[in-house]
Amino acid sequence: MEQPALHKRIRSLFRRHHLLSIATVSEQGPWCASCFYAWDEENNTLIITTDTDTRHGAEFRANPNVAGTIALETKRIGRIRGAQFTGTVSEPTGDDLRRARSIYLRRFPYAALADLHLWTISLNHIKLTDNRMGFGHKEIWNSK
Repeated sequence: MEQPALHKRIRSLFRRHHLLSIATVSEQGPWCASCFYAWDEENNTLIITTDTDTRHGAEFRANPNVAGTIALETKRIGRIRGAQFTGTVSEPTGDDLRRARSIYLRRFPYAALADLHLWTISLNHIKLTDNRMGFGHKEIWNSK
């Protein structure tokens, strides 16, 4: 089943930014981490890299359900915009891994020097807040 199209403001935010905050939860409680991301627009996934021995990397494997944010940092209330999302993290393999690596390295060419362990976040819910459209203006997207 094909996903509904993302609103143009969500697409613009994902294209323009490069840092997200991702939250996991485990028996140890909740955890947040910041990660650089590249957006695979065709598959509507976010691609990040982190080692499996980080807390969030280990927690991805134990519970792949995550939440996160991508936000513009500004002191001007009328310019605030950002997205909250939920999704499922997985470790790409085969052709999916090659595609993810290509997209990630196009966005961050210097990462070619690092040992990358890539993860993809399949998005299932996005809430964009964009105060440029009026205070508290929201755009909601769901995968189904």
